[in-house]
Amino acid sequence: MTYPKALAFLAAGIAAGIFNAIAGGGTLITFPVLLAFGVPALSANITSSVGIVPSYVGGIHGFRSELKNQGRRIRRLIPAALLGSLCGALLLLTTPATQFRSVAPWLVAFATVLFGVQPLFIKFVSSLHDDHPTRKAFVQIGTFTVAIYGGYFGAGLGIMLLAILGLGLTETLIRINGLRAVLSIVICSLSATVFILHGSVFWLIALCLAVGTLIGGGAGAQLAKILPTLWLRIVVIAVGTVTTIGLFVT
Repeated sequence: MTYPKALAFLAAGIAAGIFNAIAGGGTLITFPVLLAFGVPALSANITSSVGIVPSYVGGIHGFRSELKNQGRRIRRLIPAALLGSLCGALLLLTTPATQFRSVAPWLVAFATVLFGVQPLFIKFVSSLHDDHPTRKAFVQIGTFTVAIYGGYFGAGLGIMLLAILGLGLTETLIRINGLRAVLSIVICSLSATVFILHGSVFWLIALCLAVGTLIGGGAGAQLAKILPTLWLRIVVIAVGTVTTIGLFVT
């Protein structure tokens, strides 16, 4: 590990932490950076998943006021998040690396598109209150499904959670962002633990990313509170689009 590489991974971590706190999608930055430095796709995903966990710590701290009165909702969704994350992590470890590399760009593309079209679907569920059985089932099943995705492939997890929670809950985007940060750290922490036990982590890279994402997560949460919702969407969709194109051509 040279100093220029360490600085590059640190910078990528800071940028990823900011994006994770704002609207998710931080792994859409770290994953391509690791690929650019020659890290194999499967190892890049695993290392990125471990290194990006601290970003959510800073994000949760920054969103603590937005998380007030959401304790019951969080407790209700954590089991689905844990079970889905475990399934996804185990699926990743049993998937051939070549197969994972071929499906990666499609996963990022799907996450980006889902987040982008979210506003078009909100009107179809806007008449249903949060305790309506349809909404509750949708959020539970959606969280479990996205957690599988997050455990398998971290890139785009935050975007997908925002899409699902935005469709299923009648909340402001900033409060949903706080909830998304909590669920993200639950999903990523469990999958990261599985990956650590498996022993496939590039530790020096993960350490650089972790320091950067912790710094960026705290800064990004504050930035998320002042950025207009439209700009949040534009930034995340832009990152997802560029990453998708990059993955398809590499």
